[in-house]
Amino acid sequence: MLSLTTRFKIILSVFAVILLTGSFILYSRDTSPEEKNQILIKVLMQGLNSGHYQPEKIDDAFSQKVFDLYLDRLDFNKKFLLASDVQNLRRHRTSIDDQLREGSLEFFDVSSELIAQRMKESAAYYKEILSKPFDFSKQETIETDGEKLAYAKDKAELKEAWRKQLKYQTLIRLADMKEEQEKKLEKGEVKEKKTPEQMEKEAREKVMKTYDDLYDRLAKINSEDRRTTYINAIANVYDPHTGYFPPKDKDNFDIEFTGRLEGIGASLQEKDGQIKVMEIVPGSPSYLQGDLKPGDAIQKVAQGNGEPVIVEGMRLDDAIQLIRGKKGTEVRLTVEKPDGSSKVIPIVRDVIVLEEGYAQSAIINDKDKIGYIKLPGFYADFQNKDGRFSGADVKKEIEKLKAAGMEGLILDLRNNGGGSLSDAVEMAGLFIEDGPIVQVKTASGKAVVLDDRDSQVQYGGPLVILVNSNSASASEILAAAMQDYKRAVIVGSPTYGKGTVQQFFELDDALPAQFDAYKPFGALKLTTQKFYRINGGTTQLRGVTPDVILPDAYRYLEFGEKEQEYPLPFDEIAPARYSSWKDGKLNLQQVKVNSKNRVAQDKNFTLIEESAKRLKEQSDKTERSLQLDTYMAEEAKAEAIAKRFEAAQKEIPVLDVTRLKQDLQEIGSDTSKVARSKEFVKSLKQDVYVEEAVAIIENDLNGLSLTKKQPK
Repeated sequence: MLSLTTRFKIILSVFAVILLTGSFILYSRDTSPEEKNQILIKVLMQGLNSGHYQPEKIDDAFSQKVFDLYLDRLDFNKKFLLASDVQNLRRHRTSIDDQLREGSLEFFDVSSELIAQRMKESAAYYKEILSKPFDFSKQETIETDGEKLAYAKDKAELKEAWRKQLKYQTLIRLADMKEEQEKKLEKGEVKEKKTPEQMEKEAREKVMKTYDDLYDRLAKINSEDRRTTYINAIANVYDPHTGYFPPKDKDNFDIEFTGRLEGIGASLQEKDGQIKVMEIVPGSPSYLQGDLKPGDAIQKVAQGNGEPVIVEGMRLDDAIQLIRGKKGTEVRLTVEKPDGSSKVIPIVRDVIVLEEGYAQSAIINDKDKIGYIKLPGFYADFQNKDGRFSGADVKKEIEKLKAAGMEGLILDLRNNGGGSLSDAVEMAGLFIEDGPIVQVKTASGKAVVLDDRDSQVQYGGPLVILVNSNSASASEILAAAMQDYKRAVIVGSPTYGKGTVQQFFELDDALPAQFDAYKPFGALKLTTQKFYRINGGTTQLRGVTPDVILPDAYRYLEFGEKEQEYPLPFDEIAPARYSSWKDGKLNLQQVKVNSKNRVAQDKNFTLIEESAKRLKEQSDKTERSLQLDTYMAEEAKAEAIAKRFEAAQKEIPVLDVTRLKQDLQEIGSDTSKVARSKEFVKSLKQDVYVEEAVAIIENDLNGLSLTKKQPK
């Protein structure tokens, strides 16, 4: 059977021959950008419709989806286009499909020219508005959610929207300056107190400088940059993980993926004019710092204590260049959290600490000895047979924990974004005799069942798997398999819900030599497969619902695959043949009842639930005051609640956690390793979710056998 990559190349090569014989373009020596664009569009559409898991029907409905998605990304915050502009663009709303068949970029050309003109006109607004003081005693508000805004009816209304936006950004800086001065006054560190007028002027000047820099960058955006945004609006209608990477962006992706560059270790995506965090690389500076999370939107980037640069509306690769930097230097990211709150996160750039991305273990000494394994990702070094593989590493950790007298095991998959499918299958096999683990299906073929074929059970005792909303892909496969077998109790919050597989296809490799004059074309990332549980349901959209759902600070916020634009649907196929784990007495209903009773009496979980509701209220409240005292009172209230939550966390009973002797010997006297080990133990000692996992094992799972086919 031909591999998917080979099949894709053959299809594109055949299509290229048709393109050659059906067009005079390639017989011309003039390789103009227009001709290259026409070829690119036709090749991309052929690739999407021949290689995607669920190809779209190219019709008026498809055209409307592309139009709406691209318009959102063109001017998400509605600060450039007028309502009349949008009405004029709507003439193309049902004709994009016809244009794509012809290899035409007509709608894009019209919209690109229009947005460039409107951006140029808007430069006059911020210069005029910021030249005069703001009145922060006036009671007025601003809507901060672009989706709730309407396009301005005329230029006067647009200018008013700009006034409010610039006033809000000045207000934020003024409030920060005022708070900082008050703190310094309390400490006696201020010799000369600034007047409110001086601080207001300084805040405005900072915003002016920020917008001067922003418009310098906007002036450098060319038609090719906007074209990529348009093409990705087309690709993202197929699904959110399918996309086009022009040559430069593909190079950036390769660098991010391999982790060769010194930086912060976060995977970023441009969405609706925002730079969003998609994934945190285990062992990276962001991972070790701990505050930056998937779903955060990066608003500003500052170099150390320097003036922050607005990155909203910036090209992704330009934002990445600001965030990257030399080892040891600090970058300060101003991010908007999913609840709408803003936070400045300082991160010291460094190379990725690979050891932090590997499986780590510890013993929790309670009534019983409970083993704990933290798995940040399903890593695999396929280029090196002697490299590290997560399946083999977890097996080693289990053996070490068993030798130390482990009587129950917690496998922590929280914030694990996935990785190697084969390692997830191997890992599942450590806990069962044999049988199917996951079903993988391509668009054209029937589902292929991936089995554990090893009848040996590395560990057959009590098992709890911790998950949260950032547990995705391979994490969901492992958790789902253990849940379907009734082998483990899944504990935490519902997982992300990504049940699809992507593959990169280099367009240059797929096209014949006759196209060399037009290369490079870049790459196409396609969703080519879908994961299904052994019970027949896909993990797509629904993810894995834990057996025991615990309060989570983000439980009421919109997050996960289901919140993406045009995700592939949930569906079901025939279940695989498997039998539930028979060894032990796993009474899930009793586990749930007991856990619910403990959680209800735990003030920390009560506080987390309160925090979750507060975050939801903040997320829904997108209208902010532009009156200084009101704004500062709201910020002070939010800060007080956050401090209360932090203080309560310190009161969590401290678990008795120790590292294994082998690990301590390996760490030795290496100061950086010692420091990281202490931090690992410290975070584990006061983890309320781990505490509940321990209680579940000790109170509800002690009937499970520890003897069935245990290797000697």
